[in-house]
Formats: sequence, structure tokens, C-alpha cells
Amino acid sequence: MGHEGMAVAAIRYLRASAALPAEADPVVPAVPPLRAVGPDERLPDAVADPLLMRSVLGHFCTGVTVISALAADDTPAGFACQSFSSLSLDPPLVSFNVARTSASWPRIAHAGSFCVSVLAADQGGLCRTFAVSSASGADKFAGVEWSPSPGTGAPRIADALAWIDCTIHAVHVGGDHLIVLGRVCELSVGRADVGPLLFYRGGFGELTP
Repeated sequence: MGHEGMAVAAIRYLRASAALPAEADPVVPAVPPLRAVGPDERLPDAVADPLLMRSVLGHFCTGVTVISALAADDTPAGFACQSFSSLSLDPPLVSFNVARTSASWPRIAHAGSFCVSVLAADQGGLCRTFAVSSASGADKFAGVEWSPSPGTGAPRIADALAWIDCTIHAVHVGGDHLIVLGRVCELSVGRADVGPLLFYRGGFGELTP
């Protein structure tokens, strides 16, 4: 089945399960079956060396978030994400990127919604916990305090700087990652007593408010 067929099937599934509004028209399914980059997508004579590209782009400082959802079995799923970004005010949209090999993403995608918790400077340890692959069998939420977000019920991490509750609006394929668009339904500032957790050149930093 090609991408178009998979998109149609996934959209029908989401609409049938009420996870996707009838009027929504995502370009790519919110539950894409893509799990890895195919051989035909790799360029043997690629211009940029992956390690060099990672090193250079590591000089771009980003904030750090946790993307989380309540999976179909009522257990929380989530992962650390530094690619979160505000996208649009009207309609209210945000975006993030997730690896196509992510073990957490399929559970979040099937939920049809997610919450973004913006981590504070004193939450570096928590970030490391969520950076571990779910495929390892580790329970990322063990000992982590969280509460259901008011809009979707997705987990929002306690003591985060802010949280943004969203429904999945669209998903696009972007190389070895998926570009996820979320439509904001609720959001709020959590605390203002500490600066954000920053990621720069492979390590954490902080910015004093």
C-alpha cells in the first residue's frame, strides 16, 4: 500500500474512533506505519556527513520539552523532544519532529492527542529519563509526578515551565523523521521561579529569567 492509501486508511480509522474531527483533512496520516528509512531514501553520495551535520546544527540552542499522551491501555507514553516549535496563531498550531523509529510515537499517534511540557532548568534529570528509548522496556513515568491535562487528559509533567494541550492536526514525512502538527486546545504557564532547560552542543544549559 502506498503513502496515499495508508493516509486514507489512517484517516478513516481516526474519524471512526472520534480522534479526528470530520472536517479535518491532514495531508499525511496521524498514525503512519513508517518505521524506518528505506534504502531508496538514502543517498550514498550525500552532500552532508551525518556527524558533521549533527555537530554544526548542535550550535543552535533549543529548549527541551516532553511530548506525552495517554495510550489506549490507559498508561502514559512520552519522549524528550527539542524540536518543538510554535507554528501558527490562527489557527492555533504547534509542531514537533519525531524519529520514524520511535517506539513511543505510535502509542501517542493512536491516542490522537498529546501534551507538551516545557521543561525547567532544574529538570535535566527528568529529560534524560524521557530520552531513553521505550524499546528498552524502561518505564519512563516511574516516579514522575504528572496530572491529566484539562483538554485531552494527556499527561502534563509537574513543575514544568508551561504546558500545551493539543490534538493531532496533521503528520508529514520529513526524511528519517515525521513532522507532527498539533492544534492547541488548552495551554498555560506552570511556574516562573526558574529559567528554561536548554540544549546546546550535546549538553544542558540554562537561562536565568
